[in-house]
Amino acid sequence: MKWWLALAAFCLAAGFLIFGAVALRPFGEPRYREMDEYFIRFSQAELAANNVVTAIVFDYRGYDTLGEATVLFTAVTGVALILRRLKK
Repeated sequence: MKWWLALAAFCLAAGFLIFGAVALRPFGEPRYREMDEYFIRFSQAELAANNVVTAIVFDYRGYDTLGEATVLFTAVTGVALILRRLKK
């Protein structure tokens, strides 16, 4: 009886994976074309940035990048505090 449940779970998971693989967009096709065109067209004029990727990471998404750096710094500090050697 348990092997039927395992087989059903396996078939369900395999079905989700196959559906996900079939539903993928072709490689390199953007999801939001309007947003991509906006960044490519206006990043030089608005931000004076020659590199569009750098403009997006540091100017358009600056607070998000700062938050990610804060989380990373906090995690590294926590691991360092946990793994430090205590002097006896």
